[in-house]
Amino acid sequence: MRRFLALVAVLGGLVAASPSAGVTQWGWLGVRIRDLSEQEMEDISRKFGLREGFGAMIVEVLKDTPAEAGGLKTGDIVVAVKNRPVVDTRTLQRVIATAGIGDTVALTVLRRDQGRRPLSVKVGAMPEAVAAERVAAEYGFFISEEGQPELGGARPPAAAPSVSAIVPKSRAEIAGLKTGDVFLEVNGRPVGTLATLRQALVGVAPDGPLSLVVRRDREQLTVLLDRAKTP
Repeated sequence: MRRFLALVAVLGGLVAASPSAGVTQWGWLGVRIRDLSEQEMEDISRKFGLREGFGAMIVEVLKDTPAEAGGLKTGDIVVAVKNRPVVDTRTLQRVIATAGIGDTVALTVLRRDQGRRPLSVKVGAMPEAVAAERVAAEYGFFISEEGQPELGGARPPAAAPSVSAIVPKSRAEIAGLKTGDVFLEVNGRPVGTLATLRQALVGVAPDGPLSLVVRRDREQLTVLLDRAKTP
């Protein structure tokens, strides 16, 4: 389960959803992040004090992104955003969700041999391909272009988009979506390529519901992913 949560964080980076005209708009910093291990938290607490035994590790800063422009570096540990503690990747994502595209957010990071330091980063617009992956991850599935072979074992010239992984206990797993399912429709919209699948997902609100038509072996199935549960 921890492996899948980490994968969600890597795909998502830092995002914020603000629906507009029925289309989800995603804010983006352009980093890949992960949760700290227990050993890392113990080491940080020992070095910087108990209050620093938490945070989200930046494992990569993508080029030409708001994160790079704002001075974030690989290896930084984000321990606060808008003066609020960051205890894990999900906490950081939820706080960023209150910021709109173009807003400047104040971060506090721990940097090796430099200790705590403040940074200000301007939230940018997430690229469509990344946003589509992020929406899929909210429902608990991941996508690829390696579809099932046609009957008789021959792969079609252009592979159809399919489910590459399912997050345990997610809405996708509960609804019965399976790894290898080939996407045919998203909310009634035909999707025959990875590009059209991404375009359809970008227009989906991450709180659902989501109706999918998929091909599984020789069957065509409709899978309905329920709305997200509210706290």
